[in-house]
Amino acid sequence: MAQAKINAKANEGRFCRSSSMADRSSRLLESLDQLELRVEALREAATAIEQEREILLEMIHSIQNSQDMRQISDGEREELNLTANRLMGRTLTVEVSVETIRNPQQQESLKHATRIIDEVVSKFLNDLGNAKSHLMSLYSACSSEVPPGPVDQKFQSIVIGCALEDQKKIKRRLETLLRNIESSDKAIKLLEHSKGAGSLALQQNADSRFN
Repeated sequence: MAQAKINAKANEGRFCRSSSMADRSSRLLESLDQLELRVEALREAATAIEQEREILLEMIHSIQNSQDMRQISDGEREELNLTANRLMGRTLTVEVSVETIRNPQQQESLKHATRIIDEVVSKFLNDLGNAKSHLMSLYSACSSEVPPGPVDQKFQSIVIGCALEDQKKIKRRLETLLRNIESSDKAIKLLEHSKGAGSLALQQNADSRFN
């Protein structure tokens, strides 16, 4: 009888210890789950700041190269450029880096996709029209919606092999490049229009002199 009581107490102690360890493990797991949510929130916030930085730099650059900037006096342009450069310098002081975890295959896919985009960008000056068309096909390959134009199937398969975060960054880069091309195209058209209007005015003046 005495031995049975001793065994019962020993079993009770083991049960209490096991129950206590399970509770601790559960609490620790719950804490880690909450921390994981905060870590993901941190990464999302940092990514948002990273994107805002890119947008600000793009907007400053766009203003500096806008048609309006070309149509003001040299003194005003110099003053505005000083302000723009100051803003750009302050923006560049913000450094945010969100590293993406990749396996070797994803790393290689990212390099391949980046190389393809860089090759298209290098052709901007020589042939803006074809470069824009090519970029559109690359962008369509990254879109989940029905694309309005042709899709670069090879590029699409490469992008699918990238990490999800890299896929988003590739799409954002293509969007930025297309906006820059659109701005450049408008500036060129405005410049050609102003030249044409100037030539027409000169011709009209010359005609009026002879009449």
